Amino acid sequence: MFNTSYIEISRKAYRSNIRYLKGIIGKDAKFSSVIKGNAYGHGVDNIVPLAEEAGINHFSVFSAKEAYDALDVMSPGSQIMIMGLLDDAEIEWAIWNDVEFFVFDFSRLQQAIETSKRLNKKARIHIEVETGFNRTGFVYDELKTLMAFLKKNSEYFIFKGLCTHYAGAESLSNYLRIKNQIALFRKINRYFSRHAITPEIKHTACSAAALTYPNTIMDMVRFGIAQYGFWPSPETQMFRFRKETGNESPLRRMISWKSKVMVIKKVKAGEFIGYGSSYLANKNMKIAVIPVGYANGFSRALSNTGRVLIRGRRVPVIGTVTMNTMTVNITDIPGVERGDEVVIIGKQKRLSIGISSFCEMSDQLNYQLLTRLPADIPRFIVA
Repeated sequence: MFNTSYIEISRKAYRSNIRYLKGIIGKDAKFSSVIKGNAYGHGVDNIVPLAEEAGINHFSVFSAKEAYDALDVMSPGSQIMIMGLLDDAEIEWAIWNDVEFFVFDFSRLQQAIETSKRLNKKARIHIEVETGFNRTGFVYDELKTLMAFLKKNSEYFIFKGLCTHYAGAESLSNYLRIKNQIALFRKINRYFSRHAITPEIKHTACSAAALTYPNTIMDMVRFGIAQYGFWPSPETQMFRFRKETGNESPLRRMISWKSKVMVIKKVKAGEFIGYGSSYLANKNMKIAVIPVGYANGFSRALSNTGRVLIRGRRVPVIGTVTMNTMTVNITDIPGVERGDEVVIIGKQKRLSIGISSFCEMSDQLNYQLLTRLPADIPRFIVA
């Protein structure tokens, strides 16, 4: 009620994904659930409890705002880690609330130490080092200065982790670059060891790295897209299939997106449908209007190319997708009525529509489509 569409999240699929991924990283590596981007569109308030049910108590986000939202639904024993944006005032909030955070430059490190002194409470930091991604992190030439600073201020922080991020582990074209990053991280880790500054854990792997470069797993893996049932890339999926038996993907999509038929009407041959002249009825047609458009995350690029499921049949989107609606051709589907279920993503009877269909037709990554699903679409946990 009061919504034009809704999303279902499968508890069973999520548990299956976690079991599979834990089997890959082994019992000794910690599983950090990456819940940035509203848990990749699945809803933080849904995923955090599901993850905790599955034995996960560490969560990774990009910003202090995301951490703040996650803390509202986390259990007391769980931990949150901020990997990106954190301004000076937010550093104080993070330290006071025992929130872990990346430190990747001297400005943030200095602010963390000064704040720790003022609060008389240790900062829980992860030192990020630059290994070739060229985004954030201390470079190798800064390590001497970094070591001196850390030793001088060792009483003001807990060295939670040493980490880096790989530049496209999902693509074979980046193989040499990733190998060089792995080698440089090991060199940096040895530097820390020689200076007797030891992190509690080392972590470098995201979903793609953990699935294709086993030596990146280390003490913790930051699993994002894979925990939600999506392969980081077709290459990643093929790599795992070479190592495993069976024809079915061990990762299961856990998201379904549904709406309903808003209105049905007839259109005469020779008339245009919708805005402009992108679709001309070449015969007498029956159409259904669905109350989902690009404001709801259904890309305008899917005009005249998208598909939905109605009464177990695949139905084409015709005309231009508008801000709040799309129109579909139901001419050849008998019995469609106002209020009938419309599946935008997911299964209906024997057919299904996956995220990949949207990505291919709208030139988006699955990451893009998922994270662009508006947060105000209600999300429900199903079996």
